Amino acid sequence: MSSCEMPPPPALKDLPRVAGDLKGELEGFKTSSLKNADTQEKIVLPSAEDVAAEKTEKALIEGIEHFDQTKLKHTETQERNVLPDKEVIQQEKGKQQLISGIENFDSSKLKHAETCEKNPLPTKEIIDQEKSA
Repeated sequence: MSSCEMPPPPALKDLPRVAGDLKGELEGFKTSSLKNADTQEKIVLPSAEDVAAEKTEKALIEGIEHFDQTKLKHTETQERNVLPDKEVIQQEKGKQQLISGIENFDSSKLKHAETCEKNPLPTKEIIDQEKSA
């Protein structure tokens, strides 16, 4: 038997048997007694944009996976370490001296000072005199 030929149908004795009462019900069944029902499709197929996006993503991933490193050119990396000039060094030293001066300030070297008020506020009597005048 070739792959294109159909197998012979089973013999009548090999077919499954249906009970007599069930056979009667099946023969007397009327399709007009069925109710009409709307079919709702629950499987949503991807849109054309989804398929296109997936194809471009797949092409990108394949491009990365099968990248030929032999096509790359060799390059030499030149590292440049720019040193600061004198002006920048002097500014940085000045900042460091200022910070260390603040951090290491010795308050015991301060002299005691008396505060003199040179612009005293008017007393209540003077304010009352000005209001009555």
